[in-house]
Amino acid sequence: MKWINFLHLYQPVNADPAIIKEAAEKSYYRIVSALEKSPRTKFTINITGCLLMRLDELGYGDLIKRINKLVKKGQIELVGSAAYHALLPLMPVAEIKKQIRENELFLEKYFGRYKMRGFFLPEMAYNSEAAKIIKSFGYQWIMLSEIAYNGKLNSVDFNKVYQDKTSNLKVIFRSRAFSKCYVPSCLLEKIKNDKNGLYITATDGELYGLRHIDHGKELEKLLKRKKLQTTTISEFIGRKEIEKKIIPRPCSWESTEEEMSKNNPYALWHDKKNKIQQDIWQLARLAYNIVEGNKKDKNYHFSRWHLVRGLASCTFWWASAKDFRLFSPISWSPDEIERGVNELVRAVRTLDSEKTRAIKIKAEKIHIRIKHDIWTKHWAEYWKK
Repeated sequence: MKWINFLHLYQPVNADPAIIKEAAEKSYYRIVSALEKSPRTKFTINITGCLLMRLDELGYGDLIKRINKLVKKGQIELVGSAAYHALLPLMPVAEIKKQIRENELFLEKYFGRYKMRGFFLPEMAYNSEAAKIIKSFGYQWIMLSEIAYNGKLNSVDFNKVYQDKTSNLKVIFRSRAFSKCYVPSCLLEKIKNDKNGLYITATDGELYGLRHIDHGKELEKLLKRKKLQTTTISEFIGRKEIEKKIIPRPCSWESTEEEMSKNNPYALWHDKKNKIQQDIWQLARLAYNIVEGNKKDKNYHFSRWHLVRGLASCTFWWASAKDFRLFSPISWSPDEIERGVNELVRAVRTLDSEKTRAIKIKAEKIHIRIKHDIWTKHWAEYWKK
C-alpha cells in the first residue's frame, strides 16, 4: 500500500505562546520522532514561515534543527506557501507576491538554500490568478481538494497527475474522505486487505497529538508495517506522465458541493450572507489600501506588522460559526475574531501621516461595529448553549 502524506504545520503569528508550545509539544515533536524512528518513511510538509519565527522565539531551535536533518536525509520534502497564511485568492496580487517571497526567506533562514518544487495554498484555497503567480515563482506543482476537479466529491482518479491549463502547474488531488478521519486508524484497516492501493491525505500537522490523542500509537504502528510504502509528492509526480489538462474550480479543502453549486467556494472565510465576515473584509480592504498607499510613512514597517497578522485566514474563519464535528469545536470564537480585527485597526492607527486622519476615524467606526456585532451574537446565540 502506498501513502502520500502531506502535513500542514501552522499557528497564527499572533497566537498566544501557550498555544504554540502545546502544538509543538503534542504534535510537532511527535511527527519528528516518528520520522526519526522510521528512516524509510517520507512526508511532504509545509511549515509556514510565521510559525518558524515563533518557534525560534519560544526556544524551539532544537525542533527546527531536527526537522532540518530530516530534510537533508530526504525524509521531509518542504514546500512553499504564504508567510502569514493569508487566503490567497482573496488577496491583492502584490500581497500574494510579498507573502510568497517572505515565506521563502523564512525557510532559507532556517533550512538554507532548498529547492522547493511544490506549493501549499493556505486552506488549499485555489483560483487561477493565484496559481499563475505561484508558477511565476518557479513552483512546479500544487495539491488541491478533489472537489476542484468538477465541483463534486468522489469523481477524481487519485493515481493520476493532472495539469492546470491556466497556470501549467501540475496538480494532484487530496482524498477528503481519508483526510477527514484519523488517517493512521483508517489506513491500518485498509492495509489488511488493500496491498496495492494509493492513499493521498493532507491534514493539519496538529491532528497528530493536539487535536486527536492517539492512545494506541497508531501512527507509529502504521509506519512499522512493511507493506506500507511512503513517498514525497515530488517523487510521485516525477514518476508519472501528465494524464490530463484541466481547469480547476475555485475552492478550498473545506468547500462543499452545495457551496460550489452556489458559487460560494470560500464560504468559511467570505460568505456573502455573513455580515460579520463582510464587515471584517471591509476593514481589511481599508487597512490594506491605506497601509500600502503610505509606504514612505515612518511607521510603515510597524503598520504592516499589524496588517499581515490581521489578514491571516483565522480572522475570518473564526467568524464562520460552522460545526465540523471532527477533531475541532465549532468555528466561532469572539476572542479570536477580535484578535484579528484589533490587528487590522492597529495597522491604520499606527500610520503617522496626518493625511490618514479621516481613514482612521472610518476604521474605528467599522471596528466598533464589528465588536458590537460579534459579542451581541455570542451572548445571544452561543453562550451557555
